[in-house]
Amino acid sequence: MQKRRLSGGESKVVKQVSAIAMACCLLAPSADAQQSPQIDFVSVGRGAPVAADVNDYKLVGATVRGMNAFVGPGRTRPEPKFDGGANAGEVPPGITPLPVDIFTSKDFYKDRALWKDPRYFRCNAPAALEDLWGGTRSDLIGSDPPRTAAWGHCENDYPREAIVSPYKFKTAQEHYEALLAETTKRGGPTRHTYASVPGEWTGRYMHPGRTPGNWYWYRMRHNQMPTILSLLTDEYQTRMVQEAYHHANTNAPQWQSQYCWPEGFMRRWHEAALWENYIMVTPKMVQILGGVARNFITNIHVGREFNMEGNVPRLGADVPRWYGETIGFWDGDTLITWTSNIQGWKAHAAFEWSNQMQTVEIYSPNRDEKGNFVGLNHESIFYDPEALVEPVRIVRNYVKLSDFDEGEPYAFVECIQGIFPIDGRPTQVSPGQVIEYEIPDMYGRPWAHIWEKYFEQDMERPKADEDIFSFE
Repeated sequence: MQKRRLSGGESKVVKQVSAIAMACCLLAPSADAQQSPQIDFVSVGRGAPVAADVNDYKLVGATVRGMNAFVGPGRTRPEPKFDGGANAGEVPPGITPLPVDIFTSKDFYKDRALWKDPRYFRCNAPAALEDLWGGTRSDLIGSDPPRTAAWGHCENDYPREAIVSPYKFKTAQEHYEALLAETTKRGGPTRHTYASVPGEWTGRYMHPGRTPGNWYWYRMRHNQMPTILSLLTDEYQTRMVQEAYHHANTNAPQWQSQYCWPEGFMRRWHEAALWENYIMVTPKMVQILGGVARNFITNIHVGREFNMEGNVPRLGADVPRWYGETIGFWDGDTLITWTSNIQGWKAHAAFEWSNQMQTVEIYSPNRDEKGNFVGLNHESIFYDPEALVEPVRIVRNYVKLSDFDEGEPYAFVECIQGIFPIDGRPTQVSPGQVIEYEIPDMYGRPWAHIWEKYFEQDMERPKADEDIFSFE
């Protein structure tokens, strides 16, 4: 048989496919992909099992499978296939539609008593609502959009109890200090030198959201909208439904990357926000770098302490940072971190967060049966008393692709704006074209300003002090 030398691009693809296969084999048995790594003691605040593995759950929203499937060398793209409760213009068997829903409403604010009914969103997950107009295939919206939008699976949903934190802590500070005390009692924290620091961490890692068997709820594809809304305070429920309405009804998405706006802290966990991660480890600093439309950088300052004066704990000036500021400590080859001083923002199809957002994150090594390092388990607990009614958790895995002596170097991203919100809709603008442009208030929810100016003139928005309905 004649052998052919693979091109650079093909070689990279083959290596990635091999890495995916290795990850699936490593994580496949009952040690579910989402589970935190096994530790040899019962911790007060890390390593708790995930109540339900999202990989065992079906997608919620209407979609077309196979349209965006990864296809390796020598493989054929699968035939596109509709996956949903009912095609565009139809209704699922046994389901009675509501008299008004997000696709037919003229004022979603007035419908707030319906928001906790999945039928208000036609049982579509948050990410599916933004896909219906063409993100996967345009016929999902039907011949008379938005009225004819397709339905998702009303019977599918990832359970709320698997999303909320399993730990008793009310704040990130309380959680971090408890883990530090626990580690101290066990003889730590570990004071690594260049000779002892786990240098095997250093290298290139696959994007966790793109690894089969490593999906997690924040992809916003396995959740009914009311389940996510139940995690949020009244104001932030309204904010999320506002974005869902302008995805599903007006087809006027305002995404950060299309305008070269900042991406924000929680986009680190979002499905398509970045591809490969580049991790460098030293005794005093661990850096995580990645990007697609923007550069994401996390600098973990090992052994430092926060200044507790000001609005929130911080390292530098009393000014929120897009990705916050992070301190941490080692427990052997596990890194425990606390991030604070985060700028409130949003990730499209997910909920907004406030300047009060803080996290405790635990990075633990994953090893194969022979003890070889294959990647990192990343457990994150999110605290935001302004946006969240209780803390939530995401558990995922980073699969290591190679050291830095292989693969492509990181390509620094420089976003050049070519899309502008003209009459409230993202519009491509050619060089030399003259337009009227309103400078956005980047700290005043610029996306909401656009929606309210162009699409909500006749709606009755609640007053700032008006209570929005509760899920209690």
